[in-house]
Amino acid sequence: MRTFQLERKEDISGISGTGIVAEGVEFLDGTCVLSWLTKPNSIGIYHNIQELEEIHGHSGKTKILFLQLLRR
Repeated sequence: MRTFQLERKEDISGISGTGIVAEGVEFLDGTCVLSWLTKPNSIGIYHNIQELEEIHGHSGKTKILFLQLLRR
């Protein structure tokens, strides 16, 4: 699995702010879980990283930063 953070350069929604706004994990089957650091907190589950980026990427204004690779 791989861990990642969402780094938002511009907050077009005015809700989550800028900087590191969420952290997540991508599992070996591609499923992703995203945990928001903003208040109120929430967790989202996505079929794959492409789906997550399509929803939260804001046309390139938010980047997915992979942190490390964990192996079994």
